[in-house]
Amino acid sequence: MSAGQPSVKETTGKRKVGDGTPGPGRRKGVPNKTTTLLKDALLEAATKAGGKDGLVGYLTVQATANPQSFLPLLGKVLPMQITGEDGGPIKVTRIELVGVAPE
Repeated sequence: MSAGQPSVKETTGKRKVGDGTPGPGRRKGVPNKTTTLLKDALLEAATKAGGKDGLVGYLTVQATANPQSFLPLLGKVLPMQITGEDGGPIKVTRIELVGVAPE
């Protein structure tokens, strides 16, 4: 080795395989395969457990037997934005009954 050159090759700024830094990850818009497989498996299992009524039969039983678990799931699948007739605003009508003492 010559006196003026370093004995170890410099790797500053270069990424090494297995150095603990994250990779590029999934490209935007590509679904997670594990999540997709798990969702498909859950739906298939629930369909089989529902018997002749399939997934609807299973969910019907769960709605009655476990409402504390079923209702939050129902809230997640309901539309986030509710509209009135023809996509317009919702019309709210309020009828108020006021008791009046007889004279």
